Amino acid sequence: MKKVAARLLSEQKRVANELDRRVTQRTIERAAANEALKQEIAEHRLAEERLRRSEEFLAEAQRLSSTGSFSWRVATDEITWSEELYRIFEFEQGAPVTLERIGTRIHPDDVPLMNDMLERARGAGSAFEHDYRLLMPDHSVKYLHMVAHGTRDRDGRLEYIGAIQDVTQRRLSDEALGKARSELAYVARITSLGALTASIAHEVNQPLSGIITNASTCLRMLAADPPNVEGARETARRTLRDGKRASDVITRLRALFGKKSVTSESVDLNEATLEVIALSLSELQRKRVILRTDLADDLPLVTGDRIQLQQVILNLFLNASDAMNGVDDRPRQLVISTEREEGDRVRLSVQDTGVGFEPHGADRLFEAFYTTKSGGMGIGLSVSRSIVESHHGRLWAVPNEGPGATFSFSIPSDPEGEAGTESFGAIRTPSATDAQHVMRIS
Repeated sequence: MKKVAARLLSEQKRVANELDRRVTQRTIERAAANEALKQEIAEHRLAEERLRRSEEFLAEAQRLSSTGSFSWRVATDEITWSEELYRIFEFEQGAPVTLERIGTRIHPDDVPLMNDMLERARGAGSAFEHDYRLLMPDHSVKYLHMVAHGTRDRDGRLEYIGAIQDVTQRRLSDEALGKARSELAYVARITSLGALTASIAHEVNQPLSGIITNASTCLRMLAADPPNVEGARETARRTLRDGKRASDVITRLRALFGKKSVTSESVDLNEATLEVIALSLSELQRKRVILRTDLADDLPLVTGDRIQLQQVILNLFLNASDAMNGVDDRPRQLVISTEREEGDRVRLSVQDTGVGFEPHGADRLFEAFYTTKSGGMGIGLSVSRSIVESHHGRLWAVPNEGPGATFSFSIPSDPEGEAGTESFGAIRTPSATDAQHVMRIS
């Protein structure tokens, strides 16, 4: 009996010990599971926090850059917008967005282009880019730039993912910068007018003197007995010719030095150059300059603003002339040439025999307000480079192998046609067809 009781007691202890072991094991496992769960919850919360911060960063970046994102499911016209797009379009946050509702904000003048873009996008599935305007309820205008690319799901359904940026401030800044540049160019032209005063006065006084002389001659012929009617008629013709010459000079001056908006047209660079030469002729004569022209016969037309290009040519003329003011030990020779360049481009060069410049100082010549002249403003070459670059060209300078320097600009040619070099009026000019014509001004 005692043995049975002892076995039972032993078994009871064994079972109790096993139970304690299992409880301890389960407790350890439960604690480990709880720890793992806590870690998983912490990681999940951290992921949620990172996602939230990422979304906040994205939203803040969109706000700072005024760029909103969108998706467009083409088949259902389902549109999803970011918060920034709601702000750009000034719609209530979270309100349903439809193409019809978007259309209420599109500027009326841009609606046809927008509709055409949407129709092409429905079938294309490729990336597209579009600029358009919004007309807001307060009648203000916003300028937007949109880019998007298309993707297709497993069923082949088309969806666009894209971004829209409000570029209004950039557009207004560009317009303000363009206006400032235009004003600066105008100041530069007026500055050039002062340097050409003597030349202009000569070009106007010459035909005016002819008119006065012809008128007096005509009166004497008519007062003769008998009146010399045929001679008076011929004198009257000369009077009309001189009047036309004076009118042409004034017309060119009003075009070159007047305020006008930038216009793009096909320009014969040879002809434009000859007009500038005609206005500068007396100034070059006063400074004892030998002018030589080397204008290409087969020069193609260029596309640009004629007056702005003439301003560049005039600036290069005046700079070359000024560079030779102190030259007395050699001829003051100025050579202006035009030529074709590879890549459908046209080059114009003005070469002088003046004081020149150091090669390392070439870039400084085109800096605004940098000048080597005692009375200069330092804006002529800077404005000229800006004008040339706006024509998709470049302006540069190189020292000559001998004395002086050469300033050149190169711009794309106009593919529409070839230029001629016909006379542009009654003012005497060098011939453009004589490639080696030399005019002595003394």
